[in-house]
Amino acid sequence: MALTFPDDCRYADSHEYVRLEGERARIGISAFAVDQLGDIVFVELPEVGASIHAGQGFGSVESVKAVEDLLAPISGVVEARNEAVLASPEELQNDPYGEGWLLVLRPQDPAELEVLLDAATYRSKVEGH
Repeated sequence: MALTFPDDCRYADSHEYVRLEGERARIGISAFAVDQLGDIVFVELPEVGASIHAGQGFGSVESVKAVEDLLAPISGVVEARNEAVLASPEELQNDPYGEGWLLVLRPQDPAELEVLLDAATYRSKVEGH
């Protein structure tokens, strides 16, 4: 599978991505992270209305290989969570940047995006892995 890194996303070192959509930010995990995890069997996410904080855990993804904590790339309030991924974790593997998103946040501080990596920087980091 060819790994993709959409240019309209910003990436955390911990492999979560943020895609701004107007006043909101869609959060997910990168194709690289999905590829490294293998078959995903369980996803845990916070409830709508929860506050998450940049750099802190907000859930987990469990694969047949490992359980990985999800770290918030930015701070904000959860406005939506992807119930389809909770019901069918394989959606993450099929389309991590589309149907496999995890959360929609109302960002607390848009300046937090500035510390995240752009697609080219993230790509070179993971391909040099």
